[in-house]
Amino acid sequence: MFDLSGKVALVTGASKGIGRAIAEALAGAGARVVVSSRKEGPCEEVAAAIRAAGGEAMAVPCNVSDVGQLEALVAATLNAWQRIDVLVCNAAVNPYHGPLSGITDEAYDRIMTTNVKNVLWLCNRVIPGMAERRDGAVIVVSSIAGLKGSRGLGAYALSKAADMQLVRNLALEWGHANVRVNGIAPGLVRTDFARALWENEETLAKVLASYPLGRIGEPADLAGAALLLASPAGSFITGQTLVVDGGATAAGGQYS
Repeated sequence: MFDLSGKVALVTGASKGIGRAIAEALAGAGARVVVSSRKEGPCEEVAAAIRAAGGEAMAVPCNVSDVGQLEALVAATLNAWQRIDVLVCNAAVNPYHGPLSGITDEAYDRIMTTNVKNVLWLCNRVIPGMAERRDGAVIVVSSIAGLKGSRGLGAYALSKAADMQLVRNLALEWGHANVRVNGIAPGLVRTDFARALWENEETLAKVLASYPLGRIGEPADLAGAALLLASPAGSFITGQTLVVDGGATAAGGQYS
């Protein structure tokens, strides 16, 4: 049910954190994995670790805020392995923390372009090939921030809510070709991206008190959800955003 042998998976933001955990899980299930992030060195480190564990992986650096680099990423993948069966859009940015009343146009545009518009661009570039083969899975890593209001992460939350709607729309548009499009909404996870939250003692204390499991997430906690959505085990799941948050939304937990 979870076998990805013969499949090619492209994972953005895969040099560390959630992206790395997902890349390693997909490789462990048999997929050939393209490890992509901004810097070549960290990407190659992850790819080398996958190869050392017996998997197949290649590193292709890409800044997802640049459409030209996204085009080069897709081209490099197709040139090497001729197909993309699983696309994981994990890379995102959040250059601003604070109320929406204080955000600059530049910061807002950067968030929405990178986290939403360029995710759509990448999907539009990759999904048609999946549709031709009548088989494919797209996973967009969103956030539970997109499910509630936020005093400090409003613009980021807006982009992640948009990602959830993007998943629903693309699922409708491409379901006829057996292409599944889903999202994952993590709670607070111990990554460099969220370091400002979990390293803040006051914030962390609130999280630990409000999350039913009594801990924040680790990157590996998201890998199983991604594997489910990428594999035959998830063949009848599309248009959904799977919340993986230790029960935070069920409990109404706040961390920002």
